[in-house]
Amino acid sequence: MPQRPFKILGIQQIAIGGPSKERLRTLWVEMFGLSVTGNFVSERENVDEDICAMGGGPYKVEVDLMQPLDPEKKPAVHATPLNHVGLWVDDLPRAVEWLAARGVRFAPGGIRKGAAGYDITFLHPKASDEFPIAGEGVLIELVQAPADVIAALG
Repeated sequence: MPQRPFKILGIQQIAIGGPSKERLRTLWVEMFGLSVTGNFVSERENVDEDICAMGGGPYKVEVDLMQPLDPEKKPAVHATPLNHVGLWVDDLPRAVEWLAARGVRFAPGGIRKGAAGYDITFLHPKASDEFPIAGEGVLIELVQAPADVIAALG
């Protein structure tokens, strides 16, 4: 296999969905002690999420607690309790180009700004005939790592 022009550095986030983020907050914030660092609401993504954090600096891992704005609409962020896993990558555009050229299926939307302000894109959870490599049931987010994360984890 040819040399990979990017490196996966570590876990950037996990996103957990449920019908009520208040129940999720009881465990993750009240019991585990994570701090709430922000909130993200998107009609297009049908989500109201609390952005929480464990650790700090370049080692911080984000835990997003998500509930749908409308439980009858898609995407159903609560239908899969472990909604997605985010991975830091040192060169997102090169990673996307290299992976797509080798048959990895990406979800619609391309590279864009994510809730935490970093450039992101998603690998589709299901393969297709055209793109036979996917998350095998898991939605995977690739997140462009900032310089301090690349220096610490690279």
